[in-house]
Amino acid sequence: MMMRLSLGAVLALTTALPAAAEMSFNRVAAFATPLNMAAGEDTARATSAEIIAASEDGMRLVYTDSLLGVIGMVDIAEPAAPKPLGAIDMKGEPTSVAVVGDMAFVAVNTSESYVAPSGRLAMVDLGKGAEVGSCDLGGQPDSVARAKDGSFLAVAIENERDEDLNDGDLPQMPAGYLVKLPLKAGVADCGAAERIELTGLAGVAGDDPEPEFVDINALGEIVVTLQENNEIVVIGADGKVAGHFSAGTVSLEGVDTKKDGKLDFTGALSDIPREPDAVKWIDEDHFATANEGDWKGGSRGWTIFKKDGTVVYDSGNTFERALAQIGHFPEGRAAKKGVEPESVEVGAFDGQPLVFIGSERGSIVGVYDVSDLTAPKLLQLLPSGVGPEGYAAIPARGLLVSANETDLGEDGGARAHVMIFARAEAAASYPTITSAGSAELIGWGALSGLAADPAEPGKLYAVSDSVYGAAPTIFTLNATQKPAKITGATVVTRGGEAAQLMDLEGITPDGEGGFWLASEGRSDKMIPHGIVHVDAKGKIKEQIGLPAELAAAETRFGFEGIAKLGETLWMAVQREWADDPKGMVKLVAYNTETKDWGAVHYPLEPKGAGWMGLSEITIRGDYAYIVERDNQLGDLAKVKKIFRVKLSEMVPAALGGDLPVVTKEEVRDLIPDLAGYGGYIVDKVEGFTIDAAGEGFVVTDNDGLDDSSGETFFFSIGKVE
Repeated sequence: MMMRLSLGAVLALTTALPAAAEMSFNRVAAFATPLNMAAGEDTARATSAEIIAASEDGMRLVYTDSLLGVIGMVDIAEPAAPKPLGAIDMKGEPTSVAVVGDMAFVAVNTSESYVAPSGRLAMVDLGKGAEVGSCDLGGQPDSVARAKDGSFLAVAIENERDEDLNDGDLPQMPAGYLVKLPLKAGVADCGAAERIELTGLAGVAGDDPEPEFVDINALGEIVVTLQENNEIVVIGADGKVAGHFSAGTVSLEGVDTKKDGKLDFTGALSDIPREPDAVKWIDEDHFATANEGDWKGGSRGWTIFKKDGTVVYDSGNTFERALAQIGHFPEGRAAKKGVEPESVEVGAFDGQPLVFIGSERGSIVGVYDVSDLTAPKLLQLLPSGVGPEGYAAIPARGLLVSANETDLGEDGGARAHVMIFARAEAAASYPTITSAGSAELIGWGALSGLAADPAEPGKLYAVSDSVYGAAPTIFTLNATQKPAKITGATVVTRGGEAAQLMDLEGITPDGEGGFWLASEGRSDKMIPHGIVHVDAKGKIKEQIGLPAELAAAETRFGFEGIAKLGETLWMAVQREWADDPKGMVKLVAYNTETKDWGAVHYPLEPKGAGWMGLSEITIRGDYAYIVERDNQLGDLAKVKKIFRVKLSEMVPAALGGDLPVVTKEEVRDLIPDLAGYGGYIVDKVEGFTIDAAGEGFVVTDNDGLDDSSGETFFFSIGKVE
């Protein structure tokens, strides 16, 4: 599951965009961690990529894989064509890694239990590809950092708490601490290790410090976050505590605080502890924290502190709202910690100081210019993969890499990945669609159907599916901009309230200012199959269920698109129903005047892995255009295509009898389009339409970030003849 994209291809991808005035990062490759398994290993096993580091020449990556108990290595001499270098068994759980010279220093957790923690620092010679030494750390390590000059390491010994014990409340002994390890001739001097106590500092459970993340500045000073204690400690170059302070609290307005099936950014949170996770020095006097939160907090943003504890900048709600504008807000986490900023990386690229903030739940990394520490400027939002955990900046090569820990392979989803981004003079290829600039924040996601305004070129409409079932929504799009702009959102209502029990998968204008909508339906969740007629304000005028002949054979995979031809509505059924021959699905017709139902059969492509089905139908000229796809992603994805059927063949026969079979013609294979974004091929190509000027547009469904990276790809395929 490794997609490769040359730097030239990245530039070619953006030739249709306005001329680039600034340097941008674009993803050029995605490396799936199972590629590092040896021949004969079970590649279906779950893997992970968590903390990642680069060799000093920037040609090799080393990442921790706690699920397999190994470190994986990747050759990135050609960033757009990464190569597997295999994995090394760590005989425990690797939690963090730093590289000095040819040596990788790996923190390894070997704990038998929470009350009997243990761990070691393994030394791995990258040239030999083998462990050559080890230091006992006396506890469970969570983070390791190297001094800028390579003279010593700092290791955070967390001795983490049992979250199931007393609801995770502190204290839970033994307490954590910090280890400072000098390096001699590139090897850790275990005998000279210095244990630095951190007890008695924090105002929250001070006798049980749980250090989370460490970093070292050019002066040899160490900063360490005590996440659960909401405390930050600075250790001087002499190994003594130079200062410590509470990370403080934040009050937020304009955030979504309820897991309720809708995107509502009108909530507020008061006095939320920041509880920072990752921390990185920006310069000798300032560092940035990602305020993920743990048991009592999480401010959904990030902060720049002066090392004396002064808050120089706090992002407030801006980071989370920026992610919501590009469809990356995880509504399922709204009542908890939102987008959960977890990772921080820093780097000066061509003299421009940048801070990278990674959202674990939003699967995005924000790129900030911190030339002015009091007013960082958000430059880009990069698609980072599912569950990003760690980043490494390689300024000398113009690269940024991310490690993504979530492996969804057992559920047919994306594998854990390492993503590679290259900085070049080119326009940003992501996001492809945004609501930025709207007077009120428009949150969106799970775009599952697409339609064109019959009169205005570039004006489109989209619907969201059951992920946001509490507020089914029609979105208005301006596709003449890049990225495309969501300019309006209309909630579908019944009796003045947001309609319930809908799974919208298709939309088509009714010719009178309103719309016909297709609801896929799920009888196991009490969501009816059918079609819905709404006016221009989204008010339901009519709801039409299935006739008995269709209902008797229904499955959960119902209508996945709707198109209007005269007085007839055509709906594409996603998969075979009980009365369909194998490899055939129905295109169902409903005459809005006579109320008659009918159908034709559409032949599916041969099935490979998973299933084959339909996602969309749109009518233009003499043809009906059909999106057909498998449900596979990455290297297993084979069919993401647009076909067309002559309208002259679409003569519906009565239900309950033999149906005529239409002939299809391939129009476009969409896999090359999807590969152009440098990641793995996503599975859900859900929307397609042709605008008033004859230009075709495609959109993918990001599942509302439910077991998904949240990436939405919206793009033009040009004029459709």
